[in-house]
Amino acid sequence: MAIVALIEYEDASPEVRAVYDDIRATRKVEWINNFWKGLASHPPTLERVWRDVKTVMAPGALDPLTKEMVYITASIINGCSYCVHSHTAAATAKGMTREQHAELVSIVALAAKTNQLATALQVPVDPEFDRG
Repeated sequence: MAIVALIEYEDASPEVRAVYDDIRATRKVEWINNFWKGLASHPPTLERVWRDVKTVMAPGALDPLTKEMVYITASIINGCSYCVHSHTAAATAKGMTREQHAELVSIVALAAKTNQLATALQVPVDPEFDRG
């Protein structure tokens, strides 16, 4: 259950409606998902996060599917069920196959295991890897 009101378009202020309209136009969708409706409880945060999402997820050196798969990975690591679901749907819409998803989840699980082992054992970083 949300701890903030989910702001529907009909109940939104003009500034929130403007962001909602931009989300719909940019994503070519007819509806606003609950994440944005929750953020709309504080319009400056809604505007800032939407601007950041548009900037970071825009076409760049990484293709859109890769960006969504990275987002899924971070969402799994951070334990955000909402984001795992929404970005898996987005990645699927961008062409992610079941096989790619299964392989992605296997990589995330392997990384979690090896990260924990390296941390538990406090393995020193090899000089060849330490570029900083």
